[in-house]
Amino acid sequence: MDATAAQQHEVLILGAGYAGLSAAIQLAARTRKRGNVRVTLVNPDDTFTERLRLHLTATGQETAELNIPGLLDGTGARFVRGWVTAVDAGTKTVRIDDDRVLNYDTLVYGLGSIADTAAVPGVDDHACTLDSRQDAALLADRLTRLDGGTVVVCGSGLTGVEAAAEIAERHPGLEVVLLGRREPGASMHPKARAYLDAALARLGVRVRSGVEVAKVLPDGVELTDGSSVPAGAVLWTSGTRVSPLAAAAGLTVDEHGRVVTDSALRSVSHPDVYAVGDAAAIRQGYGMMHGTCQGGMPTGVHAALSILRVLAGKEPEPFRFGYYHTPVSLGRNDAVVQFTHPDDSPRRIVLTGKRAAKYKETVTAAPWPTFVRMKRMPASGAFWPHGGRYTRIRSAK
Repeated sequence: MDATAAQQHEVLILGAGYAGLSAAIQLAARTRKRGNVRVTLVNPDDTFTERLRLHLTATGQETAELNIPGLLDGTGARFVRGWVTAVDAGTKTVRIDDDRVLNYDTLVYGLGSIADTAAVPGVDDHACTLDSRQDAALLADRLTRLDGGTVVVCGSGLTGVEAAAEIAERHPGLEVVLLGRREPGASMHPKARAYLDAALARLGVRVRSGVEVAKVLPDGVELTDGSSVPAGAVLWTSGTRVSPLAAAAGLTVDEHGRVVTDSALRSVSHPDVYAVGDAAAIRQGYGMMHGTCQGGMPTGVHAALSILRVLAGKEPEPFRFGYYHTPVSLGRNDAVVQFTHPDDSPRRIVLTGKRAAKYKETVTAAPWPTFVRMKRMPASGAFWPHGGRYTRIRSAK
């Protein structure tokens, strides 16, 4: 190893979701001229999973294919395609596909979350999910093969609502049933919730709240009250889980397996590890953050700038984040946008209809121009991406 390589600081970023990709672009773009920092981004696929549009893919609508190496182009970051199979925090190594080992000086852990298909019997075997483009495409193919019948969407959260609305609009010959413990839009202002309910009713979505799925069957779902709902296809959007790799590596995790962080997003047990996005348990003054693109991208940016400060011999600044809105699409030309207080509680301000649909599309598309701006942003500072109340962070030169 030559002297230059020995002095090079290796930053390894696991997961190219909204948070991981933000961290990679922000950090690499700011260090590409320094020569003493190498940024490597690891992901199992070289195509970015645009989770905010997966309900479109699931109904056969075309969306852009975003190539991760292309998004990194010009930043100096290296891309490694492969599955992370082990993290060793003691030796500072990560195993890829069981046959490659990458070393790190600083790790950014952003492996994110997937649908919890293990919590209820039969989900893994018989239900579709929206974890990836491939999963969504499988559901799209299944829907086109149904000759009438019922589609059951399990989970009345925002993912379930958007998927149910999209399926009902694109496949009017199918009956769509939305099942959940809570009413759709339960956390919204009554005005927003009433609009959402009316839109689902207009689309013909049959909502059953206050129910819980006990088992998913090949031809439907069985509820805990003993009743059943027949279905030609079942979509599971109820609950998420994170990778067990962080816990297996000895990092301190919470009851959900997320990495517990300090105020700068560093692991409380291993300060050379930063956790971002859904993989992190991040406490703010109002409580624990929940995983969304709205919060994920700022965590990635903050981790990158914190790393820069530490490399410059400075203390990282605390991460502060406040929610701003909850946009929910209700088909292609309808939506409801609930504006929120920083703690995510609803404000009285609500946007509906075509204006809300345009707003939602603007928000969904916002990461891409944001990434472009990150590539050419000066080293003196950064503003967080779209859709939230953020603190301006000054990074170390």
